[in-house]
Amino acid sequence: MEQDRGPVPEALEDPAQQDHDDEHAEIPDERLGLFFACAHPLLAPEDRIALTLRFLGGLSTAEVAQALLVPTATMQQRIVRAKRRIRTLGIAFTPPRRQDLGARLAGVQRVIYLLYTEGFAATGGEAHIREDLTGEAIRLARVLHGLIPGSAETTGLLALLLLTQARRPARLADDGCPVPLAAQDRALWDEALIREGVALTEQAAASPGAGPYAIQAAIAAVHAEAPAAESTDWAQIAVLYDMLRTHDDGPVVLLGRAVARGKARGLETGLRELDALAEDPVLSRFRPFHTARGLTLEQLGDHGAAAAAYRRALELPGNQAEEGFLAAALAGVEGGA
Repeated sequence: MEQDRGPVPEALEDPAQQDHDDEHAEIPDERLGLFFACAHPLLAPEDRIALTLRFLGGLSTAEVAQALLVPTATMQQRIVRAKRRIRTLGIAFTPPRRQDLGARLAGVQRVIYLLYTEGFAATGGEAHIREDLTGEAIRLARVLHGLIPGSAETTGLLALLLLTQARRPARLADDGCPVPLAAQDRALWDEALIREGVALTEQAAASPGAGPYAIQAAIAAVHAEAPAAESTDWAQIAVLYDMLRTHDDGPVVLLGRAVARGKARGLETGLRELDALAEDPVLSRFRPFHTARGLTLEQLGDHGAAAAAYRRALELPGNQAEEGFLAAALAGVEGGA
């Protein structure tokens, strides 16, 4: 699919036009500096993130829409309105002052997180993983951690990305299709990244202000420290999801919580919790939700319902490698029905 890149807003094009007086923070990376500049308080938080991902992160409008879980047409309108607001208010994207870094930090963290998320499982195209995005997100997270090392959430973000990236060598089969977490060969996981990520997770958990990224890092650490899928402490993960829900009760968190509770308390519980989310308008068009239902139903032996869930997942946006996995799963349950 051809990607709709579009023109970059003039205010974002030329960093040389930015003012660099002494009160501005010294950010040791030009791209990260532009991320902070784009986190302007006169823009709504979601607009800042959308513009940064679109024009500085290199994502298409469709990819930004998927990252923020809105329809592409809605995202196109949001970007147009945000650009109009920039022109109307004459917003200048200059480097923030040192005292403003804290207020803009959460937006920058989220952009880095969403860049990694798109690279982890691409919205479209042939490949499941985009190494350019995952690598750049980790690089930026390291720079950000070096800039603000005392931030629990910056530390947690870096830990989360490293622990997730540690699984990279086991995430794809020989044909490029994704391998589910439970089926991955853990001997292939990157032990050095796991050690670094776990140490950072412990540091984040012990720091004031630990929040969603620190909790997600703790979840990733529980997975990383389990020697085999069947020894995963799903009860602990379910508790961590309950903690995460107090910070973020969005649909993706609720999906992860439902899966974790099903693993901890039984597949029937997991299916009930997934079905309770079925009317959510975001999850109804979110491929991972229907994939999770299909896998749960298949494990419960309800092949007919699993096939319907896999078919629905195939109707929704995603990359071709995922479609290969889903097509194989669908053929498996149809053959066993």
